[in-house]
Amino acid sequence: MRLWIPFAVSAGSLLVIASFVGAGWDAPPVETTQIGYRGTGMYLEQDVEKLEALKASNVAPVAPWEADPEGDRAGDLYENVQVLGDLSDDQFNQFMAAITEWIAPEQGCEYCHDLENLAADTNYRKVVARRMIQMNQAINVDWGDHVGTTGVTCYTCHRGQHIPVNYWYDDQEPKPASNMSRAGQNVAGKFSGNTSLPQNALMDYLMGNETIRVHGLTPLPTGSTTAGIKETERTWSLMMYMSESLGVNCVTCHNSRAFNDWDQSPPQRVTAWHGIQLTRALNTDYMTGLAPVFPEERKGPEGDVFKVGCATCHNGVQKPLYGASMLQDYVNALDTKGPTDVPDYSTYVPSETEVMGTGTPAPATPSSSSALPSTTSVAAAED
Repeated sequence: MRLWIPFAVSAGSLLVIASFVGAGWDAPPVETTQIGYRGTGMYLEQDVEKLEALKASNVAPVAPWEADPEGDRAGDLYENVQVLGDLSDDQFNQFMAAITEWIAPEQGCEYCHDLENLAADTNYRKVVARRMIQMNQAINVDWGDHVGTTGVTCYTCHRGQHIPVNYWYDDQEPKPASNMSRAGQNVAGKFSGNTSLPQNALMDYLMGNETIRVHGLTPLPTGSTTAGIKETERTWSLMMYMSESLGVNCVTCHNSRAFNDWDQSPPQRVTAWHGIQLTRALNTDYMTGLAPVFPEERKGPEGDVFKVGCATCHNGVQKPLYGASMLQDYVNALDTKGPTDVPDYSTYVPSETEVMGTGTPAPATPSSSSALPSTTSVAAAED
């Protein structure tokens, strides 16, 4: 009997630990904030070193200048201004200067425009930008239950990048070997907090209207409480993604003694619920509709368009830009709705389409005030 093997393994482990200690290794400094009653485990713990980097990357830029709202309207002065035509000339140019810095600070105007004909829609990026402005306006006007009066701007997501750093797509990689199946699990999922939980939970929960459930209140799958292990794991995957996106842990939205009970949960849980509804609407009503416009290099490996998630706006902090609002600098550009018509993007031909038609009115945006899930039918209701 080789009784010496466990002892040898233990001794080796101790030597490894001792080598780290001897080399001066130490755990990172942690900042702990009590956010609930003492003794209930309601604590938020954050790496201090990461916090400094987050603070540096979440500073809201100042407006290029204070725009004059008076004067001729942009729609009367310039051609093919379909969404921002009600802005004054000065407001329009101020916003164009700002959006250039937010998205293409190095390329400048030519990133979206043909410099020989600024009015033309031949550059697909201009077509996309117009739709994204409509999306931005809709968020600020229709989704106050999530964004409050702080709102969002293009910078909230882009941060000086053409494509926001934190997007997601249909993730099927690595594909299993022939005649094998892993049901989208057992790999370090990019969109599941680098866990081995289901890697495509965002497709289930941030695209369609699938109900988010963990478990029922009855021992048998009766009535509406039919969630099983698969639903539980997918929900955990979504929660891991949300936690990483906001730089928080579970008790930011849930009470540690009763995760399922809405009445005992912090108010942030309701805000998060509206955020999930918002994200679904953005992906369904705005992002996927642009599929005919985006080139292949702007799509995921399965051919779907890049999509919006919690991390796209939050970028690692609970409140994007730590709650700083930029809307007051862009009055009428992003805090009100312009025309909401949606063109038929399937007719768009890059480098050829001069004017992308205004199309048909957009469908009504679902109310962000829709009823919350019942707290009596499920143990972990839709977050």
